[in-house]
Amino acid sequence: MKTRVCTLFAALGFAFTAFSATAQTKWDMPTGYPAANFHTENITQFAADVDKTTAGKLKITVHAGGSLYKANEIKRAVQGGQAQIGEIILVGASNESPVFGADGVPFLATSYVEAKKLLAAQRPAVEALLAKQGMKMLFSVPWPPQGIFSAKPINSGADLKGVKWRAYSPQTSRIAELLGAQPVTIQEAELSQALATGTVSAFMTSGATGFDKKVWEQVKYFYDAQAWLPKNAVLVSQKAFDALDQPTQAALLKAAGDAEARGWKTSEEKTKFYVEQLAKNGMNVAAPSAALKADLKKVGDTMIGEWQKTAGAEGKAILDAYKK
Repeated sequence: MKTRVCTLFAALGFAFTAFSATAQTKWDMPTGYPAANFHTENITQFAADVDKTTAGKLKITVHAGGSLYKANEIKRAVQGGQAQIGEIILVGASNESPVFGADGVPFLATSYVEAKKLLAAQRPAVEALLAKQGMKMLFSVPWPPQGIFSAKPINSGADLKGVKWRAYSPQTSRIAELLGAQPVTIQEAELSQALATGTVSAFMTSGATGFDKKVWEQVKYFYDAQAWLPKNAVLVSQKAFDALDQPTQAALLKAAGDAEARGWKTSEEKTKFYVEQLAKNGMNVAAPSAALKADLKKVGDTMIGEWQKTAGAEGKAILDAYKK
């Protein structure tokens, strides 16, 4: 009798273990940024929070540095079901719709307060577009304000004519065109090599990317233009989300809300740190000259007008909501 009871318990234990194994859901989460980048650190904490609050029912494995998919491949991977969840930079998808690129329009939103207001105005239209593509935006976090990195001094827009300019979005390509520079598409993970080989010698990005990539090893000038604050977004496949039970969905959304709040706070806190580190490592850090500022403003005015025109009624609704 005792042997039978032990056998029964052993069988039940095996069945429970098998059930637990099948009940666990595993997701892959690609991102294009290094593990030490604050966006990736925030995502890693998000994944840990999901694991903890779901008691291990949902495990998210973060693949940093473009190791699973390159940055420009991630949206398609999530949309096509190759990855259940992933992080993109919103402006990178603006060739699909101008709505994705609202936060990449130069000098439209140039502070954290303005960037948060723009996200609130932009979010309904972005979510509607993603829903049509079978995806859902879980959270969005901004980069620090964008500045200009250059291998040589820049006193005005004329100094950028003919310069090989790193572009990572349609907007950054358009800036190059308006300044007379030569746009070259380079993803963040490929930036160090592009600088080392002379593929590019100037670009606009945040102090965070400059710090991550140790760009002071190749370029020596940083102009703190504070042109715009592009945002990253974490997208999830709607099909993968719907396959979760309701408690797991709720835990995922709660962790996402926490990650968004934490990410905004960290981004703002680190802005000063990144710029200080650039100077500490030998870069010439300065505000743009009056001439360069004026030239950049012209670019901004042109691009805001172009964006309004191409974005149509959706763009007007976003701008109206933003200006309220």
